[in-house]
Amino acid sequence: MQSPLPFFPEQASNFAGNVDALFSFILLTSLFFSVLVTLLTIYAAFKYKRKQPGEVGAEDHGNMVLEIGWTIIPLILALFMFAWGAVVYVHYRTAPKDTLDVYVVGKQWMWKLQQPNGRKEINELHIPVNRDIKLIMGSEDVIHDFYVPAFRVKMDVVPGRYNTMWFRPTKVGKYHFFCSQYCGTNHAVMGGWVTVMDPSDYAAWLAGETGDVNPVSAGEKLFTQLACNTCHIANGTGRAPSLNGLFGAKVLLADGSTVIGDEAYIRESILQPKAKIVAGYQPVMPTFQGLVTEEQIQNLTAYIKSLQTQPVPAKGSGIAPATSGKK
Repeated sequence: MQSPLPFFPEQASNFAGNVDALFSFILLTSLFFSVLVTLLTIYAAFKYKRKQPGEVGAEDHGNMVLEIGWTIIPLILALFMFAWGAVVYVHYRTAPKDTLDVYVVGKQWMWKLQQPNGRKEINELHIPVNRDIKLIMGSEDVIHDFYVPAFRVKMDVVPGRYNTMWFRPTKVGKYHFFCSQYCGTNHAVMGGWVTVMDPSDYAAWLAGETGDVNPVSAGEKLFTQLACNTCHIANGTGRAPSLNGLFGAKVLLADGSTVIGDEAYIRESILQPKAKIVAGYQPVMPTFQGLVTEEQIQNLTAYIKSLQTQPVPAKGSGIAPATSGKK
């Protein structure tokens, strides 16, 4: 759908219409009051100008109705804009559960993307139309920003942590994406294309031979190579908690609090294992900071996510009981 606003990119995602509507309302409201204030200023300048050289203006102690009016009306409009923006923002930041997860790594000056089956792309992203997509993004060097104008979505890609964003493409086509955070000398060329395809075409493209290793298989192999399996034993008898059922579950920590076992928690546990200690375990895990790349972290995460359907041991999992009620 073409955007109703001139000079704007077309609307090609579930967020585009709401974002454009909110922007249009704020823009038109601002224009209305700008024109109103300008016209009233010009009117007052002519009406109340001094007509005689010695003329002195009469005192005016104000108008209570006017004072209340120009205080209450802007307040109501500002609160309405805030509420509307908050609804759009919460929707944008709350991803559905059944998403197609794509890992994104930004580095000077390119984007590396990995499909769920392991197929990798450079400065290209192929996705099916009318499917909820979640991008799990990290940076290998400086702050970048992934921005797709036609989808009206953007998110900082920050070193040392994961950021996520989601959207649902609604129109088949090819759409430009950019890095919208200055990141160095070649920042201007750090971009690429999102290709939105029919589901059947996407499935055929995804099944094509590429030689890329499935991230779950690569993660499982790396998990063994790094000797993670000697501590994280599936039945919960190891020195570290079992990872079965970890992803998406509440993890009970030594301080009595809980945390969700999402991508960010897994990444932090690999690089900074002493940041959050699981209840019942000692802080004996070594850090892998500098020993694994972002892509290897993504593969390990994919493998741990694949264990969420495995049986959770009664003890030694570190997963908080559903009735714990701890925040």
